[in-house]
Parts: sequence; C-alpha cells; structure tokens
Amino acid sequence: MGEFAIVMENVVKCFEDVVAVDGVSLKVAQGELFGLLGPNGAGKTTTVNMLCGLLKPTSGFVSVGGYDVQKENVKVKGLIGVCPQETAVYPYLTGAENVELFGNLYALDEDTLRYRRDMLLEKLGLTHDAHRKVEKYSGGMKRRLSIVLALIHNPQIIFLDEPTVGMDPQSRRAVWDFMRELKKEGKTIFLTTHYMEEAESLCDRVGIIDHGRLIALDTPKNMISQNRVGNLEEVFIKLTGRRIREEI
Repeated sequence: MGEFAIVMENVVKCFEDVVAVDGVSLKVAQGELFGLLGPNGAGKTTTVNMLCGLLKPTSGFVSVGGYDVQKENVKVKGLIGVCPQETAVYPYLTGAENVELFGNLYALDEDTLRYRRDMLLEKLGLTHDAHRKVEKYSGGMKRRLSIVLALIHNPQIIFLDEPTVGMDPQSRRAVWDFMRELKKEGKTIFLTTHYMEEAESLCDRVGIIDHGRLIALDTPKNMISQNRVGNLEEVFIKLTGRRIREEI
C-alpha cells in the first residue's frame, strides 16, 4: 500500500461558480487517525466524496491505498468503508437485516457475516435493538448503525463523515472508544467533525479547512501550543475569526 494511505496533491473542486475545495494538499499515513475540521460549507464532505471516488476533482491528484482514485476506483472501493454524512439505512428492515444486506453485498461468507454482525452491533450498543425496525430507531441509533454498515466488510481505510452527530454523550463516548480500538488494529481513519473535543481527544493530526482552503495542519497539541490558546476551539476562532459551530 505504501507509506501513505491517503494522498491529495493540489486538489480543486468547482461547482459552477463556487470553489468548494481550493488547492488542498495533504498526506495521511497508514494507521493514522486524521481529523478534518471546519464549519458547514467549508469543503469537508466534498473532500471525502473525492477521496471515495464519488466526485471527480476539477484538478489535482488523489490516491487512496496507493491507487489513483479516478483510474483505479474499483480497487479503492475494495479497501474503504464509508459512513456518509447523510444516514443511509433502510427504515423498513431491522438493524440486523440492514447489516446482513450490506454484508451480502460484500459477498461475506455466512460465518464471517454472523461474527462481524454480532461483534459490531455489540460494540456500537445496538444488540438489544437489533431486531427492531430501523424506522423506530432514534437519530443517534441510526448513526451508530451507519457506522456498523461502513465496517461490516473489515475495511483497511475508513471514512467517517460527521459520525457522532445526533448522538447522546454516552453513545458518542462509546464510538470514540471503538475508534481507538480500530486504530490499535492498524486501520486508517479519516474523520470529519464539528466537535473540537472529539478531534482533540482522538486524532493524531488535524487539518482545519475554511472556505475550501486548508489553513492549518498539525497535531492538536502543536496547534494549541503554537497559537498559545487552551484548546482546538480557540485555535479555530483565532485562525478564522468565528466559532466552529456558527454555521451549523
């Protein structure tokens, strides 16, 4: 796979007269938990969609797992798991049925699917509700189920776009603990979030994106120290002049 799991080189994405991503370059190492931070409209989801091959960059180069995302998209899709910002579950199926459907789409054998289904539902606190229809789930439960679906095939590179939005604090902490477990297993995780405490607690490095431009890239500790502030929220205010959640 190479030293870097994710590479972006001077990537630009334009929509008509809007520049959503403006010359972003970054590298994410294998096994790194990387956080991309910014308010709504900053370019986070557009970046994730280009990394996953769902959007074609206007210009620049993107590789994931050592493969050119545009030229070798099928190989990329075999390596990645994606939890999108918009919850993508089937409401008239149960939680377990959703997981089984996705596992079958990945052609998992019956024993592997059963093991990973039960393990992931337990890790994300959904075992008790596994046989309820998803239409009865809360928003936070649907988000946790989306994470299970992203991970059912045991991907090496994981994209989590605002994974803990709508979760209660206890559920959010459970997801944080599980992300730490995935990192220990050597997974590469690319996380977008509005929650500064989430990024500060979990991420090896973070990038701050604002109006499509990457304006800072470093470890949380270094960013806080270099800007002589107390936390990442204050770093963001200092660099952009507004709070991270102003535009939510």
